[in-house]
Amino acid sequence: MLSVLFRCDDFLAVNKPSGVSLFADRTGKANLWDVLKEQLTREQQTPRSVHRLDKGTSGVLLVALTRAAQRELNRAFNPGIASPPIRKFYVARVCGALQLAGTGDIDLPLRKGRKSRYRIAGAREAIQRDADAWRLSGEADAGYRSHTRFRRVTSLGPDTLLVLAPTTGRTHQLRVHLAWIGHPIRGDHLYGRPESDSQCWPRLALHCHRMVFELAQTRYSIAAPLPEGFTSVSD
Repeated sequence: MLSVLFRCDDFLAVNKPSGVSLFADRTGKANLWDVLKEQLTREQQTPRSVHRLDKGTSGVLLVALTRAAQRELNRAFNPGIASPPIRKFYVARVCGALQLAGTGDIDLPLRKGRKSRYRIAGAREAIQRDADAWRLSGEADAGYRSHTRFRRVTSLGPDTLLVLAPTTGRTHQLRVHLAWIGHPIRGDHLYGRPESDSQCWPRLALHCHRMVFELAQTRYSIAAPLPEGFTSVSD
């Protein structure tokens, strides 16, 4: 279950599989953190959490191995703290033909919805597209600023492959942003219409492909290869 992408004295980077929770949940199924603890305890080390990936999301996951690295990485993941931020790049397969003239920009605030879901802090009809930017046309409800940059990579039959670079780190941000502009991620069981043929897929088609960051004055760029079949037109 544990696929190591990079390791040094300060941190570990693993390729998290889709469908596996990072921590224990109500299902009681195996989780990645127990595997990390078991392996690192044998090496007399302790895993230290600095960020999360959704259960369905695969890709680069950073785990601190020292308290100092944990503090520094926590600052880098927190956009409200003056620190060189971590740059995150996701790949998503979304429903429909999404055409862009350049780089897309979604600046739509989020707030909590019902049943562990999140929603845009405003009316769906208030979302407006101006060139390649999506924003609310009126006043937003109480919510948290959420901003995503992205670019189109290619068409995959009826789908579009995107690279996403969130500049804020809200829960379910990418999934909500894409669903509310009319291009939900394939296989997303919380947002969009996953029961439809157009959105059905064996997994959530969201993958954390690369992270770029600095730690202890050293620059790192760590990538996780795309899962097999992720870009297949036949899927």
